[in-house]
Amino acid sequence: QVQLVESGGGLVQAGGSLRLSCAASGRTFSSYSMGWFRQAPGKEREFVAGISQIVYTTYYADSVKGRFTISRDNAKNTVYLQMNSLKPEDTAVYYCAAASTIRHYGTPSQYNYWGQGTQVTVSS
Repeated sequence: QVQLVESGGGLVQAGGSLRLSCAASGRTFSSYSMGWFRQAPGKEREFVAGISQIVYTTYYADSVKGRFTISRDNAKNTVYLQMNSLKPEDTAVYYCAAASTIRHYGTPSQYNYWGQGTQVTVSS
């Protein structure tokens, strides 16, 4: 069982930055692939970024490439999402998720555990 708790959301002006954190419980954090998703009102949940367990291979949605960076610290059981050059269209609730086995990082159903989400609002 893994519990995930996101933090770091808030209100920021366009062009600004935020750093989201996702703290995981349990001793097996390093064995999970991790992902960040987001969901805006009236829209489906969409993949933002993912990171593998050991070699830390990263994956990004085209909409955030070059602006967002996912990282993890297995010693701290935490995954991060550094978001730069934020745009109003980045406004959403951001969720982190953990997968014990994964074939496609962008598919929400492949993740076993989800956090409660943190709101990110980007004003124009």
